[in-house]
Amino acid sequence: MTHESPAPRLTSLSHGAGCACKLSLDELTDVLAGVNWPGHPDLLVGHDTGDDAAVWRQDDGRALVATTDFFTPLVDDPGDWGRIAATNAVSDVYAMGATPRFALNLVGWPRALPFGLLREVLDGAAEVATAAGYPIAGGHSIDSTEPLFGQVVIGDVPVDDLLTNAGARAGDVLVLTKALGTGIVTTALKRSDPLTAGDQTVLARAYRAALASMTRLNREAAAAAHAAGASATTDVTGFGLLGHLHRLVKASGLAATLSADAVPLLEGVDDLLDAGFVPGGTQRNAEQASRYLEAGGDERTRLVLADAQTSGGLLFSCAPAAGEEAVARLRGSGHAAAVVGEVRDGPAGAVRVAAG
Repeated sequence: MTHESPAPRLTSLSHGAGCACKLSLDELTDVLAGVNWPGHPDLLVGHDTGDDAAVWRQDDGRALVATTDFFTPLVDDPGDWGRIAATNAVSDVYAMGATPRFALNLVGWPRALPFGLLREVLDGAAEVATAAGYPIAGGHSIDSTEPLFGQVVIGDVPVDDLLTNAGARAGDVLVLTKALGTGIVTTALKRSDPLTAGDQTVLARAYRAALASMTRLNREAAAAAHAAGASATTDVTGFGLLGHLHRLVKASGLAATLSADAVPLLEGVDDLLDAGFVPGGTQRNAEQASRYLEAGGDERTRLVLADAQTSGGLLFSCAPAAGEEAVARLRGSGHAAAVVGEVRDGPAGAVRVAAG
């Protein structure tokens, strides 16, 4: 009689966790600056402003929005990994104010890993696509040393309704629609013993909160941004809140002040940070933030604000009264939304972190 070995923990097969395995902002900026990129008059948004998706003008007054995201496992349940990855990928379409139309799967899979687990990953992604109202039309797969999964998502939007990261106005407030801390939580999961059913430890509670956040579509957040007349929008992922805010105000030619005490955190993040669970991507983000931080608070604050998020919330700028209305609307639907700062005149891309 033969016995099959149990499948390994998915998180044990990856060197990083979710969007924390991205190239750093400095590394990516350096690489992109060395490429001679062809342009086109109908390419409304390309790589120049570091926006969330590419945008192509069509002849009917609408614009095509295209994005892609993929990463290594950040959780052990394959269905949850698929759900998180799909929610994360479609977030870039919502961040541009667009409606997703269809997706393509991107798969890297070690042949030694049971293909039944891959089926569960794909089922999880299909669940999200069904909830969001778009089909998955196909994709591409390769044999790889680490498991990888993500999606290309295609959407569209009337050109006049397009949201980008480049239109913020001095005096706008900054609205964040999800709590921070998914990088810290998933790193703790990767480095700790497997969770068990009914587990009530700090990590288990934090993980449940992080999973609920990472699988929450940003569809309602995008609708709230539109209703608020958002001047600029982005989503918060691998570069952390600090990095994505820096890109938004740099693209807008302005600066920002971030109120650290106003930023919502997932349950248990403080305890896990005290225990030393900090992703490598978060540490790189915090170190590189010194380039644009005018005042950065203490090291702990910088780590939280630079935490590499996976499937994070939207960050948008709008008039103060509209921001308060958007926060009330989103909190009423279960979002951990808050006004977390303001846009101001100053050196393009500069960020000041205030204690309150």
